[in-house]
Amino acid sequence: MGRPAGWLKELTGRSAMISPGAPKTRRSIERRFWKEIATGSSSEDAAGKVGVSAAVGARWFRQGGGMRTIELTEPGGRYLSFPEREEIAVLHAQQVGVREIARRINRDPATISRELRRNAATRGGKLEYRASVAQWKAELMARRPKTAKLVANPKLRNYVQDRLSGDVCHPDGSIVAGPDVPAWKGRSKPRRADRRWVTAWSPEQISHRLEIDYPEDESMRISHEAIYQSLFIEGRGALKRELVACLRTGRSLRVPRARSKNKPQGHVTEDVVLSERPAEAADRAVPGHWEGDLIIGTNRSAIGTVIERKSRAMLLVHLPRLDGYGQTPRVKNGPALAGYGAVAMNAALTASMTTLPQQLRKTLTWDRGKELSGHAQFTVETGTKVFFADPHSPWQRPTNENTNGLLRQYFPKGTDLSRWTAQDLEAVALAVNNLPRKVLDWKSPAEVFAEQLQSLEQEGVASTD
Repeated sequence: MGRPAGWLKELTGRSAMISPGAPKTRRSIERRFWKEIATGSSSEDAAGKVGVSAAVGARWFRQGGGMRTIELTEPGGRYLSFPEREEIAVLHAQQVGVREIARRINRDPATISRELRRNAATRGGKLEYRASVAQWKAELMARRPKTAKLVANPKLRNYVQDRLSGDVCHPDGSIVAGPDVPAWKGRSKPRRADRRWVTAWSPEQISHRLEIDYPEDESMRISHEAIYQSLFIEGRGALKRELVACLRTGRSLRVPRARSKNKPQGHVTEDVVLSERPAEAADRAVPGHWEGDLIIGTNRSAIGTVIERKSRAMLLVHLPRLDGYGQTPRVKNGPALAGYGAVAMNAALTASMTTLPQQLRKTLTWDRGKELSGHAQFTVETGTKVFFADPHSPWQRPTNENTNGLLRQYFPKGTDLSRWTAQDLEAVALAVNNLPRKVLDWKSPAEVFAEQLQSLEQEGVASTD
C-alpha cells in the first residue's frame, strides 16, 4: 500500500519536485569558474582553481560557447549561503534547537524552521537535512527561466536568420550557389578553405538595422549580445548552433579576449608586453612613441612601416633581398634571405630609427611577429624600448593599422613589394605624410612632425647620438 496523495507536501510544505538527476555543482563554484575564465585562464586551469575536474570545466565552457551562462554577481544577504547551510546541518545533527541555531548564525528562527522543512532530503519518507542537497534545491527553485525573445517572436527570428545566413543572389533575384562546403561539425571554420556564401550581416548590423526597418514596431528589437548568446549558448533553442559558421570569424566558441593578453611567448618576455609600456605612450600627449609592423607582398616580400603616434608621421623601412635569395634551396633553420629575418630587420630598422633625434625615439610598439625577435639588440643600439601588442589585437596599434590601409593604395595585396627601391619608398612616405588629417585639425603629419623637431631645437636638446 503506497503513501497517501499529498504526503510530501504535508511533510515539507512544498510540492513534489521532479528530480533533474544528481545535484549539480553549486552555482557559486560556476561563478568562480567564469570569473577565472574572464581573467584569461583556460577552462582546464579555471576548473582546477575552483576544484572541479578538467572535463567538467571543458563541458561548461563548450556548453556556454565560451560565454558565461550564469550571473556573476553573488546573491544578496537575504538568501542563505552554502556555508550557512553547512552550519545549520552541523548544529541540527547535534540536536541544537531552531532558535539557538538562528541566534548562532544571526538569522530569523522562521528562516531556519522553513529551511529545515522545505529543503531537506526526503529519501525514505523522512526529513534528513544535508547542506549540499538543500543548496541544490534552493538554487533549483530560485531559477526564473525567461523565454528568449527570438523564441517568442517568429517574425524577429526569421529577420535575424535571413540577414545572418540568407542566400546571396544575383541582381535579378536568382540565388548564387557558391562553393560546395562540407557539413558543419561543431568546429570553427576551416583555415584556407571555402566557406558557404551567405549574406553574413553581423549581429550588431542586424540589431541597429531593425530600428530603421521597423521604426514603429518596438517588438522588433534585439541587442547584438542576445543574438550572440542565441548562437553560442546551448539550450537557448532560438538559433541553430551551426549558424556560427555564418559569422565572419567563423568561431564555434567565443574566446575571451583576456586569454590572449600579457602571456609571454617565445621572444616576448614579461617585461615587454603592452601593459608594461609607459602610460605617456597611450595618451599621445608626448612625441617619440612609435608603432610598427610589416606589410607583406607575394614571393616573401615585405616593407616595414613605422608610425609616430602623436604626429602620425611615417617611416618606410626598405627590406631588400639578401644575397643568395632564390639561388639556393631554402634550408630549415637557415638564414632568412627574404629580407625581413631577425638580423636583416634589426639592421634596416636601426638604420631608419637612428636618423631621428634620440628624444623622438622613446618606445616602439610592434605586433608579435618573429621579425623583431632581436628586439633586445635593437634597444641597445637605438635606445628605443620595444613593446609587443597582445596576440590578435590590431586595435592596440590603431595608427599603424590605419596607415597600412592607406599604403595599400600604393602597395596592393598580391603584388611583389621587393621591386621597389628605397627611393621609391621615400617618395611614397613623402606623399602620405603630406596628406591632411582630420585628427590633426587638417594639418599634415609632416607639418606636425616638423613642429615637434622645431620644439626640440628651441630647447637645445635635439640629438641623434
